[in-house]
Amino acid sequence: MHHKTQSSATDKAAIRVRRFVNRDVSWIAFNRRVLEEAENPANPLLERVRFLSIAANNLDEFEMVHVAGLLRQIAGGLTERQADGFAPVEALHELQSSIIPLQGAMQVVWTGLRQALRAQGLCVIGPDELSANESAALHEMFQRDIFPVLTPMAISAAHPVPFIPNRGLAVVARLSGPEAQFDGIVRVPPHMPRFMRVSHAPVRLIVIEDIVQLHLGELFPGHVVTGSGVVRIIRDSELPLEDLEMDEDAEHLLLSFEAALQRSQHGAVVRLSIAAAMPSDLTNRLSAVFSVPTNALSVQLGLIGLPGLVELTREDRPDLKFKPYAARHPDRVRQFGDDCFAAIRAKELLVHHPYESFDVVVQFIRQATADASVVAIKQTLYRTSRDSPVVQALIEAAQSGKSVTAVVELKARFDEEANLRWARDLERAGVQVTYGFIDLKIHAKMSLVIRREAEGLVSYIHCGTGNYHPLTAKVYTDLSLFSCDPRLCADAAKLFDYMTGSAAPQAFERIAAAPLTLRTTLLDLIQAEAAHARKGQPAAIWFKVNGLADPEIIDALYEASSAGVEIRGVVRGICALRAQVPGLSDNIRIRSLVGRFLEHARIACFGNGHGLPSPDAKLFLASADWMPRNMDRRIETLIPLETDSIRRQVMDQIMIANLNDDTQAWELAPDDHWRRVKPAREPFSAQEYFMSHASWSGHGSSSADALPPPLTVNRR
Repeated sequence: MHHKTQSSATDKAAIRVRRFVNRDVSWIAFNRRVLEEAENPANPLLERVRFLSIAANNLDEFEMVHVAGLLRQIAGGLTERQADGFAPVEALHELQSSIIPLQGAMQVVWTGLRQALRAQGLCVIGPDELSANESAALHEMFQRDIFPVLTPMAISAAHPVPFIPNRGLAVVARLSGPEAQFDGIVRVPPHMPRFMRVSHAPVRLIVIEDIVQLHLGELFPGHVVTGSGVVRIIRDSELPLEDLEMDEDAEHLLLSFEAALQRSQHGAVVRLSIAAAMPSDLTNRLSAVFSVPTNALSVQLGLIGLPGLVELTREDRPDLKFKPYAARHPDRVRQFGDDCFAAIRAKELLVHHPYESFDVVVQFIRQATADASVVAIKQTLYRTSRDSPVVQALIEAAQSGKSVTAVVELKARFDEEANLRWARDLERAGVQVTYGFIDLKIHAKMSLVIRREAEGLVSYIHCGTGNYHPLTAKVYTDLSLFSCDPRLCADAAKLFDYMTGSAAPQAFERIAAAPLTLRTTLLDLIQAEAAHARKGQPAAIWFKVNGLADPEIIDALYEASSAGVEIRGVVRGICALRAQVPGLSDNIRIRSLVGRFLEHARIACFGNGHGLPSPDAKLFLASADWMPRNMDRRIETLIPLETDSIRRQVMDQIMIANLNDDTQAWELAPDDHWRRVKPAREPFSAQEYFMSHASWSGHGSSSADALPPPLTVNRR
């Protein structure tokens, strides 16, 4: 009897496992899709190099966050299985068995790209390829530009291995001298170029670590190098927030955060990459010194530190890059003499980046700064550029006497230092700066401008799916909504009050916000669609997100699928949902687009008993992906779209184009593998379509006849 009960429990666990894909395994599959673009001959050669550098950088960050997180869970004794059925030890084993082959695949891709670059007159050479003249010139360069900043160090009982920072490179050597044999190490300065030019026609480049290895004899005079190699370290990047000293004084908080950030730079080693040329005994010694976890030692043939390949993409070779694209400025803003407030008063506006310029967002904030009628500006800042025009505008607004509030998220991963600097600059200028919550990240993207007009105070809002970052806005596909709808602006004001005052609002009229109402709102919308299907009414859900891993939302989608709802999702990265599985997700199809621009917009469409597309559908844009962190541990927004031209743009242009793409699209199969969509006789690219077609929302006074007709869904 006991055996039967145990078997039943095991069967139930197996059924549960089959419901979800492990989120980290799904991420590895996504990064392989990025890597495949580095092999795609349809992409220009230097763009393929860029895709390889992106895939390698993605893997770095993944290990710094997710692999490190699993190691912390294991160290803490956590054995509980997650919704995907994996315990932390099992999940780590699954990941490690995927990461090493992925690194190997990247090296194979680099070998092919290096050969192709050579054929185009861009040669990345090794030390054995240097001519006598090049060697002499390189020696002179080393003495002049490199040697003065290097610090050779011995490794011995009196000289322990020096600290190597996260993503740091070093050259390690076995040295033999008159007295004894010892090991030496030279850190590669992170501020120096990775690729050094040794000739111009053809262009011949050599990596700085090879230059250091060539001149080890000068760094350790009187010694013979008997073996050497390059090492690179990836560390746990977790910020120790539990050590933060909460204080009512903002400067004390910033100092405490800064100290926590400095401690995070010394995180545990997650990955040690070592060149295959390194002597094996030296490899073993380094592995022990750095306490490298099991399976976290990676011995590589090829270039250590592939993210550095991004430097090559800066070569002046337009023939090897995508044709430059100039973003359109929304016609309707120009129609009102570039007066953003006048254009928004006339009608809500949706701007589709990068096809339409992010400059209009900057213009909106700058206009608010310069406008004497504007009395207050409120702004969230999650990520922005080093010389951010948004931050500068807020500083100028405060200095001119306006009431300016900035909600700065200090915990934005990998941007903590930049946000600390902006916070101090803003406070010095008189901006009211607040840092939200220790246990919640503020991920919502909102600007609220309050303006004194004839009828009294009028509010204007910008809310988007992406960050206030003018550089990434050129390569991320995002949506910006501008509105002066009093209900929407009132909700935004409540949300700002929540972020600055910590008191949750009683209710919102239009916005759904995490962690308060976003999850329940999405679940209600999904369940309502399932109810329509059960009544025999048309029922459909379309969505576009960067990640889908929330078990409760996935289960709701499964139930809706079983009820007969037609579900189409565009998920760029992690997808824990299993698609087209008989009896589980028959009516769910998931695709992923990987192309020139990074798909980043978040959209949700619900047929509302009329199917999709439909003028009666419920449409939303959001700052949130459908992940547990977005629902429960972040401040996020879900904004309803009600203006007809915006609804047509989102449904009949953006979503249908994404669902029809057959040049950059992948589809999730029932066996959990992603397969590239086979192009039709007349291939369709969503990104190329948006580059060449005007949007419905921003066309100004142009007649509808001048715009492209709505697309129709390809049901194949």
